[in-house]
Amino acid sequence: MAEFSLHRTVPAAEVPQWDDEADVIVIGFGAAGACAAIGAAEAGASVILFERNSGSGGASGLSGGEIYIGGGGGTDVQRANGFADSTEDFATYLTMAGGPCADAAKCDAYAAGALDHYAWLKAQGVPYKGTYLPGKVIEPETDDTLIWSGSEAAAPFRHAAKPAPRGHVIQFTGWGGGRKLMDVLEARTRALGVTVVTDARALALVRDGDRVVGAVMRIDNRPRFIRARSGVVLATGGFVLNPDMLKRYAPLTTKVADPIGDKDDGSGINLGMAAGGDAIHMDQFFVTCPWTMPEPHAHGVFVNIHGQRFINEDCYHGRVSRFMIDQPGDRVYLLLDNAHFDRPAEFARMTIAATGETWEEVERELEMPEGMLAATMAFYNRHARERRDPLFDKQPPILRPLDQGPFIALELNFRSSYFSHFTLGGLRTSIDGAVLDRGGQVIPGLFAAGRCTSGLPAWGHGYSSGLSLADCTFFGRRAGRAAAG
Repeated sequence: MAEFSLHRTVPAAEVPQWDDEADVIVIGFGAAGACAAIGAAEAGASVILFERNSGSGGASGLSGGEIYIGGGGGTDVQRANGFADSTEDFATYLTMAGGPCADAAKCDAYAAGALDHYAWLKAQGVPYKGTYLPGKVIEPETDDTLIWSGSEAAAPFRHAAKPAPRGHVIQFTGWGGGRKLMDVLEARTRALGVTVVTDARALALVRDGDRVVGAVMRIDNRPRFIRARSGVVLATGGFVLNPDMLKRYAPLTTKVADPIGDKDDGSGINLGMAAGGDAIHMDQFFVTCPWTMPEPHAHGVFVNIHGQRFINEDCYHGRVSRFMIDQPGDRVYLLLDNAHFDRPAEFARMTIAATGETWEEVERELEMPEGMLAATMAFYNRHARERRDPLFDKQPPILRPLDQGPFIALELNFRSSYFSHFTLGGLRTSIDGAVLDRGGQVIPGLFAAGRCTSGLPAWGHGYSSGLSLADCTFFGRRAGRAAAG
């Protein structure tokens, strides 16, 4: 099968025979692929869905099952708990979270359609308890619905858009609700008559002139030619498990060692590029060391190896962690006093680097230049007592002085601490999932959704939990409907 390549399309004239066909073929059975298949089937198309694993899931099945939803005055659970959420505020936050990589059209489309999408998710059978869990959490261990899952209440976002909690978590006790979400979407996919073929790997796309008309799939260890009468949807995930692509496109990821993915080897991105698709923002990635577990640690102060702060610590943990990776050296320190220290979760792999009765003692033990860390903490504590942070605008009640000794410095080492990460860059697509070429023109017959595209979660410094599932379910559904023609 050396003649087939992810990097080259196969001319339709060279296809010996079509082994199967449907109106729409979808490659990848995570949430994006499932919603694409559902969207196409709801539009009346016949659909074949291919998955290289032996069952559904992908990275979506490894997630917490949390979807970022708001706007339109607020969802039922937002309103029930006193949170109004305008579409304008929602769109503003999404655009800010996308930073310089933001796709304004996608942000506006999702902000306008999120409430209807929420209703659609519930109609598919996704359960929501409807309760609110206050505080700063990574992922609820209870079956509550609504959480603060981004930097909504932190600077600079709070100054541009009214804060509201928008993380809507599937009703599930414990961590890992993404598997339950996938079970619901898989059941709906099969109920609509979608043909599901597992253990099927994509080898190449087939083109007839400028139009993508099918794919070559390896099934039972031989190539099969599958015709798509209307469209092909790529939903194959990112490229965090492809070391060569990481070195080429996102070299900063080599500073950390815990990728999150499931067969995320960039195959869909390469297929799309072979057909002329434009891959954008490929340097972007999400990363986090979940330092807010336990919650008191959120009151601490982060400094780099020179003893200098670099972020307002009340931001979303992924934003804080992404700023960590930009710091000099191979580690940062989380500074705490006796009032706010709790033993870190073991999975975070954070170690105690220094202790002392004064910040000067901690400074000496960390072998920092004399006066640097002590000056940082003196400045921070003086203003925290006044409930101010003139450098980074950290907000009460998380803003508190750290002046009750003994004092502790926890080390977060980029290589040995738990810095989970995944890629965000991918194929450039329209709001309906059509893959675009470098000139911004649609590639006929080719669509994509989820992490193989550059979507709502486009900028690592602005990521919020739930954006990936929001993007892949909403735009996956739209891609499926558009592919159905």
